Amino acid sequence: MVAILESVMLICFGISWPVSVYKSAVSKTTKGKSLVFMIAIIVGYLAGISGKIIGGNWNYVLVLYILNLLFVSTDLALYFVNRHREKKAG
Repeated sequence: MVAILESVMLICFGISWPVSVYKSAVSKTTKGKSLVFMIAIIVGYLAGISGKIIGGNWNYVLVLYILNLLFVSTDLALYFVNRHREKKAG
């Protein structure tokens, strides 16, 4: 039951990341993005992944952590691409 509840939490949080990545890619701007927030989320997902690995809980929830981490990392990479584009245009 714990894994199911944790999965629901990760899915709910994770739904927003593909949308955020899409918006970053299409808008080509950093407006509305927070570097500190994205880094904090990445640190949180890394802590969750580490907790699963250290605790020996190698289950499907680990996959959700990794998937969410990949989406947030993609959004973070787009942040830097867009920031570079803004500085170049500015």
